Amino acid sequence: MTNNSNKNNRKSIRLKHYDYYKNGAYFITICTQNREHLFGEIIDNEMLLNNAGKMIQKWLHKLDNNFEGISIDGMVIMPNHVHFVLSIFMPTKGRDMALPLHGLSEVLQWFKTMTTNEYIRGVKSNIYPAFYKRVWQRNYYEHIIRNEKSLSEIQEYMKNNPQQWADDVLYTK
Repeated sequence: MTNNSNKNNRKSIRLKHYDYYKNGAYFITICTQNREHLFGEIIDNEMLLNNAGKMIQKWLHKLDNNFEGISIDGMVIMPNHVHFVLSIFMPTKGRDMALPLHGLSEVLQWFKTMTTNEYIRGVKSNIYPAFYKRVWQRNYYEHIIRNEKSLSEIQEYMKNNPQQWADDVLYTK
């Protein structure tokens, strides 16, 4: 049997049998391909976004406007990755509760598609730094936030991420 799709050979890092459509909060990390520094730089322990980083920020803010039942509850954009908390909640009024809204993967796919398309246009216009083959890594990392203590720790981590850049596991020069 011949497999024409590399996608079928990739191992999922999602929890088996977990419903990514149900109400919940997720700590998301999306890295640039090859961890290229595309979104700005850390200077004096502060993240200074370049135009590409500001564009990423714009699309993160658009997520909750484009998807009913989605909110962004904190974010940090780093030179080669982005962290944010994405909450999915089921609206209670005016809707058939049996129908799912949007799952985590389709929301993140939309975000990656929109940012990639705008990034390509920006590169062609010499606004954004060039990239090799793709802007984002194929996958993303997600951590299910199970309680307020975890949410608070994650928000504190995001707040301090620029100050701790040199010690970050995603740090590259």
